[in-house]
Amino acid sequence: MKDMTKKLLEMVSDLFGEPDGAYNIREDGACAGRKSSRNVEIVSKTDKPGIDIRVKPGTAGEKIYIPACVTHSNVDDLVYNDFYIGEGADVTIVAGCGVHTEGEEESRHNGIHRFFVEKGAHVVYLEKHVGIGNGSGQRIINPETYIELAEDSSMEMDTTQIKGVDSTNRVTRAVCRENARLIIREKLMTHGSQAAETNFEVDLNGEGSGADLISRSVARDHSRQIFRSRINGNAACTGHSECDAIIMDKGMVSAIPELTANHVDAALIHEAAIGKIAGEQIVKLMTLGLSEEEAEARIIDGFLK
Repeated sequence: MKDMTKKLLEMVSDLFGEPDGAYNIREDGACAGRKSSRNVEIVSKTDKPGIDIRVKPGTAGEKIYIPACVTHSNVDDLVYNDFYIGEGADVTIVAGCGVHTEGEEESRHNGIHRFFVEKGAHVVYLEKHVGIGNGSGQRIINPETYIELAEDSSMEMDTTQIKGVDSTNRVTRAVCRENARLIIREKLMTHGSQAAETNFEVDLNGEGSGADLISRSVARDHSRQIFRSRINGNAACTGHSECDAIIMDKGMVSAIPELTANHVDAALIHEAAIGKIAGEQIVKLMTLGLSEEEAEARIIDGFLK
């Protein structure tokens, strides 16, 4: 495994050395390490790049690592990962992608992940994206996620992208059956001339199903962000979409919510707030001994926490 891969793994997955349990580490489009466990099987696909991850019914407390790293310029990585979570399982999946460029050519990682979560299962999915390097080539990460939640199942998805990624198009689609629950928390910061687009779409098809889609973002310099969320209430269900954004410098943020109630007992809500940092917040922190830059950084850290 390359030293750059090890550095990126620390940043995106908090990995220092070989993880316990099942894992698959992807490096520049190839497998750099893999291990299955008694309850988690990881195998290569035979028809396209990627892996199948199968979690046995009733598995509890296991953490599965599937990070991907791009270590140099001029890499175009595309991977398809499918997760099959057995009935009643309770697992944490640590994903994430780091892209490093040192030249003029761009590098990109496109990860297409599908989750099939069986009855009563619970999944925590952690995904962090980071771009680093002194090269002028763009660092591009385009994650696409599809989720099917069976009866009484649930999934929590925390996705974070704070620095270094020049372009990203983040697509998440989900279908929820009876009493299924989906929670997505997005944290995003762009700077320079970076561009980020988020697209959430959830079909609440089962009675008692619910979804919370929560995005917090900061747009600095001349960067641009677009947030789209669509919730379709097709049964007696609850849906909530929230977008809070801070604009700085010449940044731009657009929030585009869409709610469709196809059932009389579908309760759907959207909230959005876009604005700058309040001057009194900075002044208050400066009276405590912080510089203006330190106060600004403290406010942003708290907002994205």
